[in-house]
Order: sequence, then C-alpha cells, then structure tokens
Amino acid sequence: MLTCLWTQRTISFVACATQMCFILILGATEYFLLAVMAYDRYAAICSPLHYPLVMNYKVCIQLVVGSWISGIPIQIGQTGQIFSLPFCGSNFINHFFCDILPILKLACGDTFLNEMLVFTVAELFALVPFLLILVSYGKIISTIL
Repeated sequence: MLTCLWTQRTISFVACATQMCFILILGATEYFLLAVMAYDRYAAICSPLHYPLVMNYKVCIQLVVGSWISGIPIQIGQTGQIFSLPFCGSNFINHFFCDILPILKLACGDTFLNEMLVFTVAELFALVPFLLILVSYGKIISTIL
C-alpha cells in the first residue's frame, strides 16, 4: 500500500478484485464473530451453571467455522458480480484500496441494480449481527438488574 501511495501506480483489476474480496470476507466474518462473542457472554452471565455444557469445545469450533463460512460464498459472489460488469473509459481509481462504489462508478451502463444488491447484502451482514448483539446484551442487562 505504501509503495502504491509513494509511486502513484495503478492496481490491476485482478489485484483489486482480490483485495476487495478479502476485505469483504474479513468484514463479514468480523461481524459474525462479534455476534458469537456476544452470545458467549450471554451464556456465561445469564446461565453460568450451564455454560460449560452450552459452550463446549465443539460448539465453539462450530460457531467460529460458521462465522467464517457464512460470509465467504456471498462475498465471493458479490465480488464476482461487481467485476463482471463491463468497464469503459479510464480504469484509474484515485484511492489506495479498492472499494465497491468507486468500482461501480467505473462501470458502463446502469448500475442501479448492482448498487441495490450491494446495499442489501451490506444491511444483512451488518444488521443481523447487530440485532443479535443487541438482544444478547439486552438479556444480559435484564438479568443483572
């Protein structure tokens, strides 16, 4: 990244797609892992005597693997869908990383459907874990009170 900033080089489409795909996968995984951590705290605080039964090693591995696997196919599909658009004109992005909206601005034609799909996926991957975290901490607070 520092080399690209210093030399003002452009990034290829394959490198941009790879970078975007990894950022999206890691972001989605982070949201789900935060929800898993909130569930862990809920189980530890709200039912401390059942905690070793509820959160055993197998369940922990399943939750972590599920967090990783749930985001990978959707984010790979979203990256493939974005980079399958026809591009025309200047393919130069004045950014140091590949983001979705600047790439969509480079595409020829109407990208409204693609933008709506991106926002829908972003809402699902942010809203569902957020609601799970909110419910979990709400139950923790009600248990403490």
